[in-house]
Amino acid sequence: MTRSDGTNVLSDIKVREAMRKIPVYLSPDSQIELAVRCAVKFKINAVLIIGQGFEAVGVISKTDLMYAYYAGLPISAPVAVVMRSPPLFCRLDDSLDRALDVMRESKVSRLYVLGNAPGQAVGVLSYPDIVGLLYRYCHKCEFNTLRSKRQDRTSPVPDIFKVCEVMGPVSLSFRAEDSLLTVMEGMSASGEAALILDENGLPVGVVSKTDLILAYRHGVPTTAQARAVMSSPVRSCDKDETLVNAIQKMIFSDLHRFFVCRGNPENIVGVISLADAARVRSGSCRACMPSRITL
Repeated sequence: MTRSDGTNVLSDIKVREAMRKIPVYLSPDSQIELAVRCAVKFKINAVLIIGQGFEAVGVISKTDLMYAYYAGLPISAPVAVVMRSPPLFCRLDDSLDRALDVMRESKVSRLYVLGNAPGQAVGVLSYPDIVGLLYRYCHKCEFNTLRSKRQDRTSPVPDIFKVCEVMGPVSLSFRAEDSLLTVMEGMSASGEAALILDENGLPVGVVSKTDLILAYRHGVPTTAQARAVMSSPVRSCDKDETLVNAIQKMIFSDLHRFFVCRGNPENIVGVISLADAARVRSGSCRACMPSRITL
């Protein structure tokens, strides 16, 4: 977001204004099964691992849990065998603009926030948190195109963003009868957090990392067909829908992504996520266009 003087609003927003409290911590000897339960219960994509002095020593994400499932590790194994270390950090008074740069450059979806005590995290910053803050600023913006009652505009109204301008491509799809092993291999290769399943050429469901780690917890064999754990129907929005409406639908549906269709819901042409919305560093319209970055 850019002011009239050309400076970036995000450079003045501190991490402390957008971060959330960390809902749960685990110790390195906690079982993988507990990490799965925490990720699902608190609807988070990663769990922070702390040492005896409450210092952050690692993080275990849904991706790590999926890899443990793929590798056939017992779900009773300690998280220490699959956690990543050390976590990536930012500080309370870092600018949100800088935090976004670190997330993009490091290809991560979250940063933990350091407090005054050495090594101790006091919060977490993720793309959904940033989206929420961006849209609070967007709501207050003088160019807010969503305020239908404003009739006193003296400046041109900027066009609102459409989903097609922000969405990414659908890299892969799999058959509903493919094994969970095959789906996990595709998910790992593509870097996607959810993949479409089709049957007779039509999309019939979605398998996400959440579906996979729940299958891990419930003892579903990795040789099982993907249809056994898929979510159905495929949640989608039209490519010409406004970005703000798509984000509202994701938030109200408690989802991080929608697939994008062209006209017919069966004609999937892309995918849009809260992470995509955060990366454009803008609100719902082109009033903030100068602050967009090239991905």
